[in-house]
Amino acid sequence: MRIGASLFLIAVGAILTFAVKASVSGVSLSTIGIILMIVGGIGLLAELIYASTRRNSTTVVTQQPGVYTDTVERRY
Repeated sequence: MRIGASLFLIAVGAILTFAVKASVSGVSLSTIGIILMIVGGIGLLAELIYASTRRNSTTVVTQQPGVYTDTVERRY
């Protein structure tokens, strides 16, 4: 789940929990909203952990006629 999807679930859950006053027979919209916020929070946390552990690397290749070709790899 990406960050945008997680934030969307949190927003929809908050709307269902705090803003919607309608009632549906046999279903608690407030409970569904809380569940959506929890799932969105877990997804956001998982995505942030995944993004922080992912390696970023850039490969720079320099090519000029008659000059030795060198490859430099940078890791962040």
